[in-house]
Amino acid sequence: MGVSEPAVTQPLIVTGDALTIDQVVDVARGRRPATLDAGVAARMAPTREVVERAVAENRVMYGITTGFGALANTRIAPGDLAAMQLALIRSHAAGVGDSLADDVVRALLLLRARTLSVGISGVRVELPERLLLLLERGLLPVIPGQGSVGASGDLAQLAHLALPLVGEGRLRRAGSTDLWGSPAAELLAEEGIEPLVLQPKEGLSLINGTEPMQARLALSVDQSRLLVKVADLACAMSLDGLLGTDRAFDARVIDIRPHVGQLCVADNLRRLLAGSGLLASHRHDLEHAVQDSYSLRCAPQVHGAVRDVLGHVASVLTVELGAVVDNPVIVPTPDGTDYEVISTGNFHGEPLAFGGDMLAIAISELASISERRTDRMLDPAFSRGLPPFLAPAAGTNSGYMLAQYTAASLVSENKVLAHPSSVDTIPTSGNQEDHVSMGWTSVRKLRDVVRNVRSVLAVEMVCAAQAIDLRAATAAPSPAVAAAHAVLREHVPAMNVDREVAPQLAAVDALLPELVAAAEGVAGSLD
Repeated sequence: MGVSEPAVTQPLIVTGDALTIDQVVDVARGRRPATLDAGVAARMAPTREVVERAVAENRVMYGITTGFGALANTRIAPGDLAAMQLALIRSHAAGVGDSLADDVVRALLLLRARTLSVGISGVRVELPERLLLLLERGLLPVIPGQGSVGASGDLAQLAHLALPLVGEGRLRRAGSTDLWGSPAAELLAEEGIEPLVLQPKEGLSLINGTEPMQARLALSVDQSRLLVKVADLACAMSLDGLLGTDRAFDARVIDIRPHVGQLCVADNLRRLLAGSGLLASHRHDLEHAVQDSYSLRCAPQVHGAVRDVLGHVASVLTVELGAVVDNPVIVPTPDGTDYEVISTGNFHGEPLAFGGDMLAIAISELASISERRTDRMLDPAFSRGLPPFLAPAAGTNSGYMLAQYTAASLVSENKVLAHPSSVDTIPTSGNQEDHVSMGWTSVRKLRDVVRNVRSVLAVEMVCAAQAIDLRAATAAPSPAVAAAHAVLREHVPAMNVDREVAPQLAAVDALLPELVAAAEGVAGSLD
C-alpha cells in the first residue's frame, strides 16, 4: 500500500538490544538490510554452555531434557534430545490458511533473530545468523496465516519459520507471486546453504515467542501513524468543501479539555485551514450555520482519542521489541556466580492482544466519522448548496453515490472486525496452557481494519476534492488543502461526467503519503 520509498543504505546491526518500530518497518518493507553484530557470538556463549553442561550431567530441565507442554514431566533419553527438537518443530508446523505476506515474514525473521541474540535462550549463534541469512538472500519461509492462540507465543507460525533452517518446510523468493513456494531443501541447495542440525533447546527456542504478533502489530502501527494524519487532512478538505467553520478548533476552547491527542488534532486543523477563502467567505454570514455537525466539529475529540490509543499501543509494542519472550530462559543466579534455567510466562501475548484490539476499535472510528462527512457532501439536504452526489448533471449522472455505499460497507465490516479477540480463551496442550490471549487473531483483524480505514479515507478525499472544485466560483480552499488537492488532481481528474469510480479510489489510496506530504509542505508537520 502506498508509494514506494527509497532504501535506507545503512544496514541495521542486530545486537540483541531493543529495536524500534521504525527499524522493524524499514526491514519489513525491504528498505533496509540487517546484519548480525560481531559481538553477538560472545554474548550468547555463556548460556549455551549452561545448556551443554545440563545435557552432559543429565539434569532435569524443561524443554532440554524433558518433553513440552503437557509432557513436561516426561524425561527424554540423552540420545533422543536432538531428535526431540526436530520433532518439535515438525509437529508444531500445523498452520492453515493463506501464507503471510513478504513484509510480515521479513519482520519476523528480524525479530526472532533479535530475541535469540540477547543471549539468554541458550542456543548457538548459528540460529540468528541463519535467520538473517535468509533475510539477506530474500528466501522467505512460507508461513500459514492461521493457527495461533497467542500463548506459548505463536507456535505454529514460528514452527513454519523454523523448518527451512533444517531444510524442511517451504521457502519462496521475496516478491514471488507463488505464495506456496518450493521445498526449502531445493532453494537452500540453489543458494549453497547447508541445513542446520538442531541441538538441545534450539527447536524450543525457535518456536516460543510473540514475534509474529509483534511483526503484524508493528506494520499496523506504522500504517495507523499515516492514517491519523490522513484523517486530519481529509477532514480539513471536507470542511472547505462543506463551507464549514474552524471556530470549534480555537485554542481557547480546545485547551480547556487538554487531552494530548485532541490538542494535536486541533492544532493540525488550524494550520491546515489557515488562509481558507472558503471558510472566510461565510464567516460573518448570519444566515450560515453557526456550528457544524459533530463529524466536522468534533474531529479533534474523535481523531485525538484515536491518536491517544495509538500512542499507548506503540508504547506497549516498543517494550515488546526489547523483551525476551522465550521459554525457558537462562539467567544469572542472584549472586552472579552461575546461571539457572527458569520457566517463564513471557511468551503470553496478552499485552499485544489488548494492543491489537484497542487499536482496531480506535482506528475504525476514523472510518466511521469519515463516512459521515462524505455522506454530508453527497446529500443536498446537508451539503450547503452542492449538487446531489457531487454530480454537476445529477440525474443523468449519479456522481459519487456508490462511493458512499462502499464506505458504508467497510465501516459496517469494521464493526465486526473490531470485536475484541482478547476477551476469549480456549485451553490447549491438555489443559496445561489453560488461558491464552488470542492475540494473533487480534493483530490479524487489525490488519483488515487498517486496510478498510485507508479505503474509507480515500473515498472522503475523492469526494472532498470534487466538492472543492464545485466551490471554485465561491472562493479558494486553504493553501495547505490546495496543495494536497493539486497533487490529487494530477492523478485523478474531476468527474464532471460519470466514469468508473474504483480506479479513482485506488489512485488516491496509493497517493495518501504524497497528499499528506504536500499539505505538510505548507502547514508544517502534522504531528
